Amino acid sequence: MKTITTVTALVLFLSFNLFAQPIINWETCYGGSSFDVASEFHLTPDGGYIIIGQTESDNGDVSGNHGSLDYWLIKLDINRNIEWQKCLGGSQTDRGNTCQVTTDESYIVSGLCDSNDGDVSGNHGQSDYWIVKVDAQENTIWKKCYGGSQNEVAYNMKQTTDGGYVIAGLAYSNEGDVSGNHGQCDYWVIKIDDMGTIEWQNALGGYQQDVPSCVQQTTDGGFIVVGSTLSDDGDVTGYHGVFDIWGVKLDGNGILEWQRCYGGSAKDGAKSVLQTTDGGYIIAGNTESTDGDVTGNHGSTDCWIVKIDNLGNIQWQKCLGGSGVDLANSIIQTTKGNYIMAGSTKSDDGDVSGNHGDNDCWIVELDTLGNLQWQLCAGGSSSDYASSILQTPAGNLVFVGGTYSNDGDVSSNHGSVDYWLVELDYFTGIMPHNTDFTLFPNPVDNSGLTISTNHHGPLMVKLLDLRGTIVLETLLLENNKHIDMDYISDGIYIIQISDRSKIIHQQKMIKSSN
Repeated sequence: MKTITTVTALVLFLSFNLFAQPIINWETCYGGSSFDVASEFHLTPDGGYIIIGQTESDNGDVSGNHGSLDYWLIKLDINRNIEWQKCLGGSQTDRGNTCQVTTDESYIVSGLCDSNDGDVSGNHGQSDYWIVKVDAQENTIWKKCYGGSQNEVAYNMKQTTDGGYVIAGLAYSNEGDVSGNHGQCDYWVIKIDDMGTIEWQNALGGYQQDVPSCVQQTTDGGFIVVGSTLSDDGDVTGYHGVFDIWGVKLDGNGILEWQRCYGGSAKDGAKSVLQTTDGGYIIAGNTESTDGDVTGNHGSTDCWIVKIDNLGNIQWQKCLGGSGVDLANSIIQTTKGNYIMAGSTKSDDGDVSGNHGDNDCWIVELDTLGNLQWQLCAGGSSSDYASSILQTPAGNLVFVGGTYSNDGDVSSNHGSVDYWLVELDYFTGIMPHNTDFTLFPNPVDNSGLTISTNHHGPLMVKLLDLRGTIVLETLLLENNKHIDMDYISDGIYIIQISDRSKIIHQQKMIKSSN
């Protein structure tokens, strides 16, 4: 585990501007001597993390493996120490793909199970969707299999506003829980209640392969689903050739409202979708095309970011990468409105610089028009990739993925591939500084901090540490406010100033007694 020192952070902070490449605050590996790959993670209510993936290990951090691949669910505390870990599965291949923190502060995970023993019962044949809900103490609340006699794989899941869940994956079956399959594999979207009972299901696609990757509930109560399609019939129109990105909008009952194909004559596919603050959507995917909807491909496979409006019309698109294979896996919108993409790169040219060797995690920020703000390669001399990214309450970026490395940015790999959890210092880019506020001195010592402003109070001032914990809270009632700092530990903090409705100023502050 590596943690940047306050002195180093201070030097780097003073040299960065708003669009500077962030630095790694800390990184941690989790796993055993075999194959351990993280798929998705979330912040937990206590300030820790919940991470889902799959493991072949049964040593190191991993215990209780049932055989072959198991779901591996780990709960970390606020200091990133493992609070508990749980292997879920049976004697066959079981892969955890997605997780959620539920409104009752439990955890729900989904993926695929080939097993029908151990923790798994009720498999319909070959692979099923397998959903497991556990409480905060790792006790299983319920678990269920969904599918038919062929292969079904759950790729993504979200809790819905009614307390249930929507799951998107693929289905080859056309019996059991599945009906309406158009041929080969379809998008299979199911809505279940809070105890796992199916409320509705819909198979979407055409005669060829249709493979979803991500689902999100939309502000109108419906759902957006993205993935890839090889079809040009059934529900699919506008196909460009080979695989296209296929975006599908459903209403709250799972009925198709609109669909769009995006791409060119080569292979294109989506990995992540997010409804944006303007009501449209941002899609992160990959492209090998240089025609159709795609412009600016750097060679081989590029990350492809597509911004669409609420009806699916393209507003802008951006190819990101170099001459190697560059893959997007996750995208978020930050508190300042920009977009952060996480994935991987084999390039070290074009948009990419700083590759450590082989395949690196690649993190990119785009503004609201798709202009590149910064990019960061993270990893070592072996293969590394980022699968999921989020922004913490304090504003920093954290990503999780897999690493085969044990050098460069990576330390303490347990062997083969480990879960890799990394925090990036993104404070310089949280939001533009409000010039109506002056904070001095910065860095601050025990003599205290003075906040000068022309704003009329009352305003709320909060000091947050790197974990997002509030360590000081006070009202700003006068134009010049002096805050005693002698009891605040040395370190890096965020000063956050709010009026009654929103944050109006936010910036980094460093406390140093020396």
